[in-house]
Amino acid sequence: MRIIVAPDSFKGSLSALGVAEAMERGILAVFPEAEVLKVPIADGGEGTVEALVAATGGRLVHTDVRGPLGDPVRAHWGISGDGTTAFLEMASASGLPLIPKERRDPRITSTFGTGQLMKAALDAGLRKLVIGIGGSATNDGGTGMARALGLRFLDALGRDLSEGGAALAGLAQIDLSGLDPRLEEASILVACDVDNPLCGPRGASAVYGPQKGATPEMVAELDAALGVFAGVAAAATKRDMALLPGAGAAGGLGAGLLFFTPASLRPGVSIVLETTGFEALVQGADLVITGEGRTDVQTAMGKAPVGVAAVAKRHGVPVICLSGGLGDGADEVLAHGIDALASTVPQPMTLEACMAQGATLVEVAAARACRLLKVGLSLRG
Repeated sequence: MRIIVAPDSFKGSLSALGVAEAMERGILAVFPEAEVLKVPIADGGEGTVEALVAATGGRLVHTDVRGPLGDPVRAHWGISGDGTTAFLEMASASGLPLIPKERRDPRITSTFGTGQLMKAALDAGLRKLVIGIGGSATNDGGTGMARALGLRFLDALGRDLSEGGAALAGLAQIDLSGLDPRLEEASILVACDVDNPLCGPRGASAVYGPQKGATPEMVAELDAALGVFAGVAAAATKRDMALLPGAGAAGGLGAGLLFFTPASLRPGVSIVLETTGFEALVQGADLVITGEGRTDVQTAMGKAPVGVAAVAKRHGVPVICLSGGLGDGADEVLAHGIDALASTVPQPMTLEACMAQGATLVEVAAARACRLLKVGLSLRG
């Protein structure tokens, strides 16, 4: 029996590789002769760099940058095994977990550190960049990123604006003259797992602002500010990017990359699956087990487990999804290639306990799923 385990990370608990290793232990406890192939995946958020580095035999690099509130952060990024491509993850430099809950305020957080990572990659001589933009703490339209690469954002009197999304309400002009010229030589692929526009009811502020600490009043303020930004940026760059799918990703970082760099956006899980060669690996497999920290209605919109299932289904391979939690609409994934869905949590537990015991819970859940599979195989026989 050949089983592929291809999970995303369980955020705050286990990396994708850690989840895959726990799944492998559970499988081998029931099917000791099974061939288990571990393929850690990601969809553009936390763990994307590690997945791409592992897939290419590359290496991790660490760079000191400014975090979302300006505090120093030691961020990581990767270089592919052939030395041609930089793998970046905005969550490492500008991510929500970098800020304590009591300090979260998307009016003032900045993507400056993400721009510093891009600059570090350019400084290293790399011109192919893959950037995962999930997990942000920001709502600044990517203006912090652009500042780190040489742009200036000015008010009507020609003064530099403060960083953060709220300040963009006063934006009057953008000085493009200092933009790093090396970007003209660059190929930038953005791993993005959402299709939201920049503004409006489905925009960055309305959909993702509350989870970053925004009150309803802040959401309205930030959405209006991004509207001002969109108009000024379109006039300055002669590009109208605000309505494009993914422009609202990462608090508008998607739009900022589209406005100011030669970026293209693609589903993050597709990029990771292509890099790992998943299509070839799944051929001839008997089963795929995927998973993520929480499965809900958003998973069906293109997150990692559904991306895995889409490839597996092309080759007639059944898919089980083991998730840390099941939220509203989780069953919708059953219409997107996943054949069975289960939580790794066997009894009422606090979130803290689940996260602390993540590896054990995943291992036991994988073994439980395999025992059920073993019963099914015996009945079939």
